[in-house]
Amino acid sequence: MARRDVAIVGTAQRPNEVGTTLTSVELILPVINEVIAKVGIERREIGFWCHGSCDYMSGQPFSFVAAVDAIGAWPPIIESHVEGDGALALYEAWVKIQTGECDVALVFSNGKTTSGPIDRILNLQADPYMVTPLWPGFDSLAALQARACLDAGIMSEADMAEVAARSYRDAMNNPVAYAKENVTAAQLLDRPYTTAPLRAHDCGVPVDGANAIIMAAGDVARRLTERPAWIRGIDHRIDTQRLGARNLTESNSARVAAQHAGVGRDKVDVAELLAPYTHQELLLRSALGLDADKTRINPSGGALVANPAMAAGLARFAEAAEAIFAGGADRAVAHCTSGPCLQQNLVCVMEGE
Repeated sequence: MARRDVAIVGTAQRPNEVGTTLTSVELILPVINEVIAKVGIERREIGFWCHGSCDYMSGQPFSFVAAVDAIGAWPPIIESHVEGDGALALYEAWVKIQTGECDVALVFSNGKTTSGPIDRILNLQADPYMVTPLWPGFDSLAALQARACLDAGIMSEADMAEVAARSYRDAMNNPVAYAKENVTAAQLLDRPYTTAPLRAHDCGVPVDGANAIIMAAGDVARRLTERPAWIRGIDHRIDTQRLGARNLTESNSARVAAQHAGVGRDKVDVAELLAPYTHQELLLRSALGLDADKTRINPSGGALVANPAMAAGLARFAEAAEAIFAGGADRAVAHCTSGPCLQQNLVCVMEGE
């Protein structure tokens, strides 16, 4: 069966905040309504709905079932859920459209990251036998990775600070970003370590957020928007969960995913990378073969300035698609990671017509 042309035709993101008292339904409902209104589509035309979230963050099993209330009781729907970032739900929706079972899909995700100890919760993504029982925290695991990179001489703390400074400055132009500051790398380097060699600016800011994306196939996509963001390649790869069996100074799964998605086949104007830590952006740029002098990296500010767990990856897809919609990019890359130290990586290439 020939691969169908599939594009993102609309996006919506909620401004990120800290300490929200809203329920998951209250977070999700506005972005679903917004993206439907933006695209100008009837709910009955949406053939598939897919949700990305994490029950552990809600503190109860099957909490995602309650989130279905945000979709509405009518018309009847075909719905699925991914226990992970919304970007992985987008991948499932892309596959669903490829099967020919539907022409339009709506993907949404949410994360109340500040409602619990997210650093401890994310430990449950680590090796359940050798790592999780130690409860190291993702910040500590990322610090070990950063130390390995520094000791290997592939980056410096100044390089990491430059990533953070650029991200904080870019965030000043992003209405949904949370942390914004006109700051220099030198100023950031004067600040204390939080988990050496990481400082606060080296770690993504935990926030509460939600977002939604509508995808459509072929002529339906062309009808729904003037300039669709066509998905020309998408691939997901996973490294072993055994940290000791991996070279933490590189991301092999990101490199392979980028190759299969076709990142290197042409120039990339914009790359939205889910890099929750500054050193991980540098690793991802290397793995994907991106040149920061030729490609704008995370012009939205990225996950460093707003990191809603389970929604930050779909946010990268939304930002990359918006760059295509606006004509600011002809070719864009969106990326999502999951697991400790860049264990899983999803890479997508989008193009405008």
